[in-house]
Amino acid sequence: MSSSRPVRNVRVLRLRVKDKHATWLCGLAREVNTVFNYCNELCVKVFERERRFLSGFDFWPFLKGATRGECALPLPVQAVQEIAEEYARRRRQHRKIRLAWRRSGGARRSLGWIPFKVRTIRYRGGQIYFAGRWLSLWDSYGLSRFELRAGNFSEDSRGRWYLNVCVPRAPRAAEARNKPSVGSILDRSVPSVGIDLGLSTFAAFSDQALPPIEAERFYRDLEPLLASAQRARHRQRCRAIHAKIANRRKDFFVGNVNAAALAWTRLAKSVLDAGWSTFRTMLLYKCDDAGVWFAEVDEAFSTRTCSVCNSRAGPQGRKDLGIRGWQCTVCEAVHDRNVNAAHNILAAGHRRLAEGILVP
Repeated sequence: MSSSRPVRNVRVLRLRVKDKHATWLCGLAREVNTVFNYCNELCVKVFERERRFLSGFDFWPFLKGATRGECALPLPVQAVQEIAEEYARRRRQHRKIRLAWRRSGGARRSLGWIPFKVRTIRYRGGQIYFAGRWLSLWDSYGLSRFELRAGNFSEDSRGRWYLNVCVPRAPRAAEARNKPSVGSILDRSVPSVGIDLGLSTFAAFSDQALPPIEAERFYRDLEPLLASAQRARHRQRCRAIHAKIANRRKDFFVGNVNAAALAWTRLAKSVLDAGWSTFRTMLLYKCDDAGVWFAEVDEAFSTRTCSVCNSRAGPQGRKDLGIRGWQCTVCEAVHDRNVNAAHNILAAGHRRLAEGILVP
């Protein structure tokens, strides 16, 4: 089965802004929060009076002149428009009358966020021009080679600012190729693989040539240091440890996703867990870049079902979670729990391809 999502022609670049601009960006972020909260309050009042919600366009008559006059906001007019449109999108997404207020201070303050539209920024000599000021950054991508589009400035939990900007993505040779036909996958002339995600073993593959990926201990290895910093009430140290955990997770996922994509991955399963979801998202766009098929299938009974005779003779329930290998009582085939599940996932993907269902 193929994912119904089209291959996007843009990518997002994330670059670190130098810390000397943090104070100025924080000031702009407070103004962004003011506009966002104004839209939040206005939307509630209009709903109470007229029983309708405002769209991003409907906010503009109320925001005209916000960037002009003695009390003008130090934001580009396009940024004010984008804030209102983003608020309308988030309200529709969460299906709420009122969203949470964006707080500019206190222990539970909102992290800084400053959106911008196309042609609001420009690049020259390693600097970005925005809102009448040149901002220095660590240009690891070479922005002079790209056409800058919409994006935002964002703050992380340690007070560091980043530029997140969309740029057109040059077409790759793999994208120009057509994906292999369904028939070539079903007759096994094109290789395919099933992936089973777990806890003790992060990922197991139906292909014996691919060794399983062992789960990493992202949090537990740093848990003593984090506990010590929390007892000492060192906030900055705690944030640094959390950032280190996030970076370790990201490096782990990126490395193993690249390995999976290069191993002609065609079929995978997604499990509703934060780490597994990140792995699945990365695997999706890596497969798109590689020009191969990607699919999600229902993993129900994949552990219990024998991949040889399809009988449900395997271990079940919490009491049998410790059983990692088992023998089928019907055909006497010996299975590794995770590898057997990967084989069943691969078979489920092939069945969907044969039935012609192209959407999960």
